[in-house]
Amino acid sequence: MSRHAITVTKGEKSDPDAVIGYDPPLRTFFLQAFLDQETDASELWLGAFLEEYPTLESIVTAARTQGYELSGLEQNTILSLIKEASTPTPPSIGEQLGIVR
Repeated sequence: MSRHAITVTKGEKSDPDAVIGYDPPLRTFFLQAFLDQETDASELWLGAFLEEYPTLESIVTAARTQGYELSGLEQNTILSLIKEASTPTPPSIGEQLGIVR
């Protein structure tokens, strides 16, 4: 699983400690931002389900649809994420047993 630091902005607030990455077992990109230090909950948390965001473009679009903008996503990070997502991942045991869909 990869994790890359980026900045996420919504309106006047900004989170320079946001994280974007790829989760091979779930085969999805994920994005977390605006972590509440007391509850450990993220205001923005996308990509927690199987194949929810299979492309980098799909997760960026989903974030923008909710009013969030991403910055600091450099070319080498984009290439690394796309490369990781293009590596085939076999179905998990849960998927094979029909528990995870």
